[in-house]
Amino acid sequence: MHVKPVAAAMLFAASLVQAAEQAREIGSTAADREAVAVTVYNDDLALVKERRKLDLPAGLARLSLREVAAQMRPETALLRAVSGQPFSLIEQNFDFDLLTPQKLLEKYVGRQVTVIRPHPTTDAERRESATVLAAGQGTVLRFADRIETGVPGRLAFDSVPANLRDRPTLSVLLDAPGGRQSVELSYLTSGLAWKADYVANLSTDGKSLDLNGWVTLTNRSGAGFDDATLQLVAGTVNRVRSPQPQLAYAMAPAAARAKVGETTQEALMDYHLYSFERPTSIADNQTKQLALLSAAAVPVRREYLLAGNDWYYRERYGQIGQKLKPAVFLEFDNKGGQLGKPLPAGVVRVYARDSKGAAQFVGEDRIEHTAKNEKLKLRLGEAFDITADRKQTNYRRIADNLSESSWRIELRNAKEEAVTVRVQEPLPGDWEMVSESHKHSKESARIAAWNISLAPGDKAVLEYTVRVKW
Repeated sequence: MHVKPVAAAMLFAASLVQAAEQAREIGSTAADREAVAVTVYNDDLALVKERRKLDLPAGLARLSLREVAAQMRPETALLRAVSGQPFSLIEQNFDFDLLTPQKLLEKYVGRQVTVIRPHPTTDAERRESATVLAAGQGTVLRFADRIETGVPGRLAFDSVPANLRDRPTLSVLLDAPGGRQSVELSYLTSGLAWKADYVANLSTDGKSLDLNGWVTLTNRSGAGFDDATLQLVAGTVNRVRSPQPQLAYAMAPAAARAKVGETTQEALMDYHLYSFERPTSIADNQTKQLALLSAAAVPVRREYLLAGNDWYYRERYGQIGQKLKPAVFLEFDNKGGQLGKPLPAGVVRVYARDSKGAAQFVGEDRIEHTAKNEKLKLRLGEAFDITADRKQTNYRRIADNLSESSWRIELRNAKEEAVTVRVQEPLPGDWEMVSESHKHSKESARIAAWNISLAPGDKAVLEYTVRVKW
């Protein structure tokens, strides 16, 4: 008898389906884990690797791996034998439709349930069979002689459908040689994210700071990982984006000194990998913090910046602003001492001590991923005791695209210490400094800057005339 190839393939598929339905199911929970490792990326992504010790029967078997992440990307799941003979994977299903009363009722649409309700005059219970007709916007039941809406009592079900799980489950149909062996499951999942937070404590004289770094790790993946080997990847990994964005949750770290000594970092291609030598447990729906770094007595520089705008130089103006506040910046180098290592992006919160020695919050700023030996600059806010008045004292248009303007900037220092204010002016088009009371520096093709020193309680005046062509 000659069988066509298409017919043979159909017969083989049918026999495979029948074998899959008859395959013995082997359940595995988190209790079977021998080890678990979690690598978390910045952008709501994690790589989970777990090793489980299992007893596999010979031949076809359905292995149900419970307590995997509910936000698993099933197309990335990979199961392989670590010890013993290899096995063949035939199919896999990710069951994330979890058991709830509503889900159970929905699965029973078209099937019979038992309605149990008390007798109106006695303590006895009455039982009656009904068919579930609908369970969406409301429950509709068909009894032998009527149809009722709602649930007139409590419902009893014969069993839980096979595709309805109480925990997220990866179901794998495999052909195994049998025996006890270790298997490794790896997959990518959403719901795990981390970020870095830093606490900087300024010294009394404001010339140095102590810097503590914390990792804030948030797990909303739908699974917990006990005694996991944790690694963090800093850097932007390219991913194929889904249309709907994912949300990452985080909490601010406690302002305590980090106890560091078990964190190492290494280059990973063009990223940086941070490894924690001590295993940690990451519960589901939990935010936890881990010490990342600690550096003491880091030299710091303070800068006061009064920045202008390029539109000042295009038209005739009078008083541009009175009691202008320069921005306050702290600057330090990521090198030397206990620094000199790649710093992940995050928020730096700065504290200074008052006259009684109590730490007070004085500002925060976000830093990007910072390589070693790079400079970090934090904007804390605006100066209170340093003010400035800016006035245009003269303006003349020489041609349609050429003008000349004169400016007077008065700076005042009410602090009890000497300061230097950097005045930074962005100038449009081609420009030429015609005259100035203080020598400027040309920081770029568009930026002129002056450093004005002010004694305690003193004031200074900067005057300049600039010609602009655009």
